[in-house]
Amino acid sequence: MMEAFWISTGIVALAEIGDKTQLLALVLAAKYRKPVPIIFGIFVATLLNHAVAGYFGAWLAATIGEQMLKWILGVSFIAMAGWMLIPDKLDEEEDKPARFGVFLTTLIAFFIVEIGDKTQVATVFLAAKYADVIAVVAGTTVGMMVANVPAVLLGEVAAKKLPMRLVHSVVAIVFLVLGLIILFN
Repeated sequence: MMEAFWISTGIVALAEIGDKTQLLALVLAAKYRKPVPIIFGIFVATLLNHAVAGYFGAWLAATIGEQMLKWILGVSFIAMAGWMLIPDKLDEEEDKPARFGVFLTTLIAFFIVEIGDKTQVATVFLAAKYADVIAVVAGTTVGMMVANVPAVLLGEVAAKKLPMRLVHSVVAIVFLVLGLIILFN
C-alpha cells in the first residue's frame, strides 16, 4: 500500500511540473488572486478525475490477462517517458470574470483539462500495476497538490526558476526505468 502511494505521489508530482494543469493553476492564480478556492477546486477536480482513472486502471488489470497487462503497462510507461519530453502549453483564454465563482470555475477547468493528461494516464497505469486503487488515487492526488499548491501560492516566479527540461528528463527516465522493469521482470 505505501509503495503504491509513494511511487504514485512522486511520479505525479514530478510529471506535473510544467504540465498544462500546472500552467492552468498559474493562470487562475494570476487572474483571480484567491488561492484558497483555487487550491480546493484543484483538489476536488483531481480527486474526482483520478478516482475515475484509478478505477478504470483496476478494471483494466482485472479484465485482461497478466501477460497482456505486463506488455501494455511496460510499453505504456516507456511511451509516457517519451511523452514527458514534449512540453505542454496552455492556450490563453479570454479575460472573463469567474461565471460560477473561483472554486467552481477551477474545479470545472481542472477536471476538463486533466482528461487525457499525462497525470491522468499515469494514474490509470499505476492503478493497473498496483492492486490498491485507493493508495494510487491518494498518491496521485497528493502529487498533484504538491506540484500545484506552490504554483498557486508563488505564481509565475517559481515556475520561471525551475529547470523544466531537467525535471521532465528526470521524470522521463523514471517512466522508462519503470517500463523496462515491468517488461523484463
